[in-house]
Amino acid sequence: MIQVSTRDVVEKFNLAVISGEEGIGRYITTSDISRPGLEMAGYFTHYPANRVQLIGKTELSFFEMLPQDVKIERMLKLCSEDTPAIVVSHNMEAPQELIDASNQNHVPVLLTPMKTTRFSSRLTNFLESKLAPQTAVHGVLVDVYGIGVLITGKSGVGKSETALELIKKGHRLVADDCVEIRQEAENLLIGSPPPLLEHLLEIRGIGIIDIITLFGASAVRPYKRITLNIELETWDPEKTYDRLGLDEEKMKIIDTDITKLTIPVRPGRNVSVIIEVAAMNYRLKKLGVNAAQEFSRRLDEMVSLHDEMDDY
Repeated sequence: MIQVSTRDVVEKFNLAVISGEEGIGRYITTSDISRPGLEMAGYFTHYPANRVQLIGKTELSFFEMLPQDVKIERMLKLCSEDTPAIVVSHNMEAPQELIDASNQNHVPVLLTPMKTTRFSSRLTNFLESKLAPQTAVHGVLVDVYGIGVLITGKSGVGKSETALELIKKGHRLVADDCVEIRQEAENLLIGSPPPLLEHLLEIRGIGIIDIITLFGASAVRPYKRITLNIELETWDPEKTYDRLGLDEEKMKIIDTDITKLTIPVRPGRNVSVIIEVAAMNYRLKKLGVNAAQEFSRRLDEMVSLHDEMDDY
């Protein structure tokens, strides 16, 4: 299970630890944030204890209206053994009852100067990114005309060499050899390189080259959304390849399907140009322009016209 610790959140957002320091290593397993308004009112039947609890002005103003014994009881319930952290926004002073309960149950109480809604949004985005399902794919990820193209294929087919030619033409490298992919939302795949291989490219016969050193910082990017997969394979004369593009193949990564194209490789074929055209054609299809369907329509009209002439 992918996990993020409370310490990671403290370091990311530069939060102050008010109390409950012993629980700073607790793990956060969900990106959902809870505003414990109902819990302040005493309703704990469906208390989402495993979420980060975010307390703002509304919750604290209501809390101040409660009797002292009720305050203590509510805060002890709020600081459960499963609660990863309680965050107080606006740099407001944490109630003493909350501090005492957090120290007793080792639940960290954190303080942020941000507004409640803004912090909730930023924390949710951070947790969704860190807790997203992840996998790794052997291939090369390149940004071609704004399209994240994942180039796959057997070892030695020329993936890295093709990526190098694309970089020379002004496109940007994201990852070579190993692409780490996380699904941050439905139908949203983000690819990035492992830290060890960042902005490095391996070319057989030359070795490992640093793309930033050779082509500058504009030739790389740290991550990119993956929308198109191009699989390179050695030309097989016995195999029938798609010549119209009417049939769309899909590649499934985690829970997301992306468009897949198979490009046969043989001497004389400029694969980098083909990938550039594939990326531009993919963009056109998204804009509603499909050359293959238009050709099929024209062909059907011509066949219909000939049939009508034969009838005469």
